[in-house]
Amino acid sequence: MKNFTCSCGQPLFFENTQCLSCERQLGFDPVTLSMYSFSDENPHFSGSTPLKLCKNSADYGVCNWFVTDPKSSYCLSCGLNHTIPNLLEKKRRRWWKNLEHAKRRLIYSLLVLNLPVEGRANDPHGLAFSFIEDKRTNPRVSEEYVATGHLNGLITVNTAEADKVNREISRAYTGELYRTLLGHFRHESGHYYFDKLICSEELRYQFREFFGDERADYSAALKYYYANKKTMTHDPAMISRYAQSHPLEDWAEVWAHYLHMVDTLDTAAAYDQELGSSHLDDIDETLSKWSRLTIVLNALNRSMGLEDAYPFVLSALTLKKLRFVHGLIYPS
Repeated sequence: MKNFTCSCGQPLFFENTQCLSCERQLGFDPVTLSMYSFSDENPHFSGSTPLKLCKNSADYGVCNWFVTDPKSSYCLSCGLNHTIPNLLEKKRRRWWKNLEHAKRRLIYSLLVLNLPVEGRANDPHGLAFSFIEDKRTNPRVSEEYVATGHLNGLITVNTAEADKVNREISRAYTGELYRTLLGHFRHESGHYYFDKLICSEELRYQFREFFGDERADYSAALKYYYANKKTMTHDPAMISRYAQSHPLEDWAEVWAHYLHMVDTLDTAAAYDQELGSSHLDDIDETLSKWSRLTIVLNALNRSMGLEDAYPFVLSALTLKKLRFVHGLIYPS
């Protein structure tokens, strides 16, 4: 991610809504991918048009993006929402803010990579997000169980995942090394872009060489995985244990790790780190820098008494899969 700076010179972060130095209001422009300070007297313009902040900024304080569609009151990111939590409850409003922060980081990465971000207003199977809770954390709702997942462009995230205690309980129960909100969004976006990018028989054939046959019974594979996951040994050639459940889940795991990689390298480059990279056309250089950067990240975390920031080992097969993903995004 870019290193943003206010017009007064103060460093800014992606989630900032106000400059801590000059106290001017801030907004992110998804067209220019930049943060701007503005005021009523000095608005931010797109061409000759002054832009306003998203309605979710004024109403709920959960967004800091400018509205770029003159026909909408919502920004590009919030305009993708299909279902949001019950905002009458303070805790759910806080969870929703966490969800929106993670979603906007995903959308930022997709825009940087020039991937299509089309909502359902223009595409019936376009990208949409549903944040729903179930009875495990809220007995007043009707849903018995809500699983985070994807179906025909709709990404559903269980609202309780926005609570770090609930999320850590789920991580420990499932035996995962890593579980974050942003990771959920990146993983599920992989399912969405599978159909967008792997759209020919030749690409499907290449996919099956690396990941396996995606036509294998998905429901049966997941049922077998969850019935046996406690005794299942992690195949070191796979990027995670969950990747072993089905070729489409392997794809989504690798896709998420690709987004982790390119965004973290871009951030490192923005802070003038030698191992950073904002030019990702050379995948071999990218993977080499990523390998070295993760060693540094993990060493820094250990120095602080924290768990590894990136607790994964990338096998030769996984590196081939990452190159495959890169080739789809940057076709030669």
